[in-house]
Amino acid sequence: MARPPLTLAALATAAVPGLEVRAVRAHTRKSHGAFDAVLLRTTDDRMLVLRVPRSQSAESEQSADLVALRALTPGIRSRLPFEIPEVVGQAPIDGTRAVVTSFVPGAVRSADELTEHDGIATSVGLALAAMHALPTGFIADAGLSRQTADESHEAVVELIGRAADTGHLPAALLRRWEEATDDAALWRFRPTVVNGALAADSLLVDGDAVTGLIGWSALAQGDPARDLHWLLTSRGAAAERALDAYFGARAGEADGHLPQRALLYGELELAKWLLHGVEARDEAIIADAVGLLDGLVESVHDHSSEPLSPDTGPVLTVGDVERMLDETPRDGLPREAGASLLTDSYDFSDLERREAGERDTAPFDATAPIPLDLSDWGDAAQSDDDSAGADAATDAQARRNAASS
Repeated sequence: MARPPLTLAALATAAVPGLEVRAVRAHTRKSHGAFDAVLLRTTDDRMLVLRVPRSQSAESEQSADLVALRALTPGIRSRLPFEIPEVVGQAPIDGTRAVVTSFVPGAVRSADELTEHDGIATSVGLALAAMHALPTGFIADAGLSRQTADESHEAVVELIGRAADTGHLPAALLRRWEEATDDAALWRFRPTVVNGALAADSLLVDGDAVTGLIGWSALAQGDPARDLHWLLTSRGAAAERALDAYFGARAGEADGHLPQRALLYGELELAKWLLHGVEARDEAIIADAVGLLDGLVESVHDHSSEPLSPDTGPVLTVGDVERMLDETPRDGLPREAGASLLTDSYDFSDLERREAGERDTAPFDATAPIPLDLSDWGDAAQSDDDSAGADAATDAQARRNAASS
């Protein structure tokens, strides 16, 4: 049962000595309730957010977020062109804790909206580039995870092996992914600071500018491609402009094969969803994951012998994925009560709402997908049918995030 806003407001005064609250309201934007949350206006006209986790998984994510936010010192934050929440205080409650942070203003937009025109797409690319250009030393100082290029490669190989061991992974996909992991050139990159769980709804915008980034529980040093697969599968007409801005801002520091790895990470989200179903012994999730994997095979069947590498041909278009998802039965899937740390305060993506049992109100427009041309990044030369194999992963990632709660 949700805690009343006035109760949470009183808790905030215990978490922050001297705090006087002038107004309070529930802070939920179509959330499924991983947290009880309120937006507070103080007598000195500050805007604060208080959250109390409702589950053990939400509490764990909150703890990781706290470590990350404290690691992001004022010096580090000054290098970024957007705001990050600041921890103001915390207080115990019912065996867990309430955490008060500063409120970061801004609106949530879908991946398509973030890449719909040059202005906002450029801001997105510059924001991601600034994050990946941060000095990595503070990651080690804070005891956060660090992963080398070789370790990133090994983790992908291990994930593919586990998926194959389930007996549900189609041979065509196993071959496709193994060809990518066998391509040494694909895995020559310099690890950067990564958000680690970045999605379109992690970014807050005001007009054409990215004004904030929320959700830092997976902050680490690793493969920057992990933060980009959602961008590569967007349908916005200016998606390529976002990549242009990103690579331009990195000034030669970004490796040319990053887009191909990002697409691979996207496809592997389906493998993670399958593994979650197997580990949870949930036949509905397993069946859903198998349906998604089969749909991916169908979409790349004519080119399945080509590697997902700098020579890659086929990947799914967003339209292919959405049609595949529409054709995949959803009846019987469990509806998760929780989601990621910040879903109490920010809109779920369309795919997160779909996992929660909601249906899109607008009909699918088969003409909407605009495939990305990756020929300017690395040696990839893709056809219009080959633009976004990782998009199916957007659905799986949202489900996996929900499952983790």
